[in-house]
Amino acid sequence: MNLELSPSLKYWLNFFHPIMMWALLAISIYAAYLGLKVQRTRNAQGEEKKELIKGRYNIRHYQIGSILLALMVAGAVGGMAVTYINNGKLFVGPHLLAGLGMTSLIAFSAALSPYMQKGANWARMTHILLNFTLLGLFAWQAITGVQIVQRILTNA
Repeated sequence: MNLELSPSLKYWLNFFHPIMMWALLAISIYAAYLGLKVQRTRNAQGEEKKELIKGRYNIRHYQIGSILLALMVAGAVGGMAVTYINNGKLFVGPHLLAGLGMTSLIAFSAALSPYMQKGANWARMTHILLNFTLLGLFAWQAITGVQIVQRILTNA
């Protein structure tokens, strides 16, 4: 059975991963904002704490984080799949390696959730460190990804 894709479809598949990743970068920044609000709520007292609790930042942060985990893993696998479909190989370089590292970081970060829910401060600090590292790598990936897209457009 031969499942050869049309050249047009193969070309346009190149843009699914970058568009998805730029959206995930924006969502990641929002998740960081929510996480900072969770931390602020945790440290607040009195009326300020009551007001912050109404924002349900902890629930929203957890939900957005879950969505990010699923979509980032799917986006990483999808990006590699499209590269392989179009080129018959993966290009091992900084963009791929950092992307695999980011996928690992978000998995480790999410795996800390049960410990954070039980109040483990070490897990909370590790989660924050991993996520800010992830956000920095994500910003760098966006730049290198634009360079790859420019190469695709130039070669079209």
